[in-house]
Amino acid sequence: MSIVSNICITNSSGNKMQEINNIKVIASKGIVNDRYFKDNNDKDTQITLIESENIDHFNEISGTNFVASDFRRNIITKGIRLNDLINKRIKVGEVNMLVHRLCDPCKYLQDLLSHKNLVKNLLNKGGLRCEVLSSGEISIEDKIIIL
Repeated sequence: MSIVSNICITNSSGNKMQEINNIKVIASKGIVNDRYFKDNNDKDTQITLIESENIDHFNEISGTNFVASDFRRNIITKGIRLNDLINKRIKVGEVNMLVHRLCDPCKYLQDLLSHKNLVKNLLNKGGLRCEVLSSGEISIEDKIIIL
């Protein structure tokens, strides 16, 4: 079964991500109280996902102990291969989304975490960028369903 294992947001770019138990999501705007929430939001910045398994793998191969929030994605998943979902619709909790593209790691994250091989080691494992199609709530332990 595929589930939400963690949820992370921050109210301002550059601020530390906070782990919370649930979020309210508004179609075409994003996550309420997140740094990218706005009217007529770009489909690439509304919500991001990353696999907990890829975080664990990164920590294993790099000898680090980063936590989910360090990777600056909103939804951390368990039990689903996210890369297989490009151009598909998914339902996370009450929210329908359209998966647009990979959310590759960036130099900003690499510099923030002070790990010189982060981009290289997370390439094609950095998660997804999704468009929010319906409003609703997402909570930890919610199921992830491919529509």
